[in-house]
Formats: sequence, C-alpha cells, structure tokens
Amino acid sequence: MTEPQRSGKPLILEVKGLSVAYGTKIAVDEVSLEIERGEIFGLLGPNGAGKTSIMSSIEALIKPRSGQVLIDGIDITDNPQRAKAIMGVQLQATSFQSELTIRQIVSLYSGLYGIRLSRREIDERLEDIGLSNEAGKPFKQLSGGQQQRLALLIAVIHNPVLLLLDEPTSGLDPQSRRQLWGRIEHVRQAGGSILLTTHSMEEAQTVCDRVAIIDHGKLVTCDTPNRIIEKHKDDVRVKNVAHGDVTLEDVFIGLTGSEIRD
Repeated sequence: MTEPQRSGKPLILEVKGLSVAYGTKIAVDEVSLEIERGEIFGLLGPNGAGKTSIMSSIEALIKPRSGQVLIDGIDITDNPQRAKAIMGVQLQATSFQSELTIRQIVSLYSGLYGIRLSRREIDERLEDIGLSNEAGKPFKQLSGGQQQRLALLIAVIHNPVLLLLDEPTSGLDPQSRRQLWGRIEHVRQAGGSILLTTHSMEEAQTVCDRVAIIDHGKLVTCDTPNRIIEKHKDDVRVKNVAHGDVTLEDVFIGLTGSEIRD
C-alpha cells in the first residue's frame, strides 16, 4: 500500500508496526499510522477488526506484543503518565457521577488535571457548549447529546495535543451530531489532533482529513476519503456493491465484505 505524501507538519501520533495478541489470536498485525498536528483522522473497520485494540494501545490500557506508539514524540510504553497527560479521551458511553451537578463535574475534572477554574470560568465554558442553563442540574438529567457535549468538554479541558474519540456521535440525533462535528472542528482549529472511530461513512467523509480502513487486524488502505474512493472505485469488489457513483461506504463494504459481524 502506497502512503500519501505528508504535508511536513509535526507528527502528533506515530504508530509503528503495532501488533496486539490475546493468547494465540492476533488482533492487530503490524499496523503503522501517522497523524499530523491539526489533523482529524478516522479509524474505520467492521466489528472485531482491531480498532479497539489499537485505541487501547494508544491509551496505554493494554501492552502490545510489539511495535511502538509515540504521542508528540513521547513513547507511551516508556513514559505512560507523561503521554497520557497530553491526551484527551472521550469514550462511546461516558458516565460521570450521576448526582453531581454539571458545574461540579467540570470543577472536579479540571482539578484532577491540575487546572484551577473559577465559577465564572466554568460557566463560560458551559455557555460555550450550550449548557449554561443546565449548570446546576445533575448529570443524570442531561439528554444523550448534552452528555456527549459535556464529555467532550472534559476531554479537552487540559488542551491535549491528541484527542481520542470512540464513536463520539453514536446514538445522537442529526442536530446533536452536527453540533458535535462543529465542536470537533473547533478542537482542530485550536491546534489539536483528533483520532476517531466511527461506523458512519458519512461522518468519516465529512469530518475526517484522512481515514484508515482496518480489517482482520491489518491496515487495508489509508488516504483522504476522496482519494480512497478514486483509488478503489474500479475494484470489482467495490463495483459489485455500488449503486451509482462510488461512495466511501461502497469502498468500505467492497474491501471488508458485506457479512454482518458481531
């Protein structure tokens, strides 16, 4: 597979020859990826393709069998605490202390990151994400979209150089999804880099600068969404599933298969 030429921007994430195994099962097989400063990068793949293992390795939640992960030049294995300090993570299902108010949650987590925020500063941040009227409400009273907005605020409260998002818009209505896309773009404009997983090809094509398709633990293809479509549009597997103009979803299904995976 030929990688596209880099723009020359600093690398924020380097995944080099990453392999992850659970007993005899190879979950990730020699995967290499690079993410530049200010880039939104999508990690795509069917269920069980290896996305979670890659994300968990980057977060230092699991130890890979081989390979190296560098966050802004910091080796995640050699210096996990230092690397984690410059990362932000938003999981697919984020749950905070249900009885705490939104304002209390922001105060708590900013303190955990060593950031002192006054009540006024907290309220300004909540206003910025459209939650000023909910500042005194307990977390359990928020809608799904409101919870995702709060989770993203907490994930970037310490201005991380790399933000990891696991299915950030899963279960959201179209309005909430579009709002979250705008927040992700705001993080990028502020200088952050984003790695996200998604099953939405529309989301990947709209939001991501580049995407990588993973299947059976291997990197299948990596480039901008438009270049991936152009590169694979004449593949017979893609042609067989396309209806009209080839889309990123057609390429994804053509390269990974149409069978449903649990």
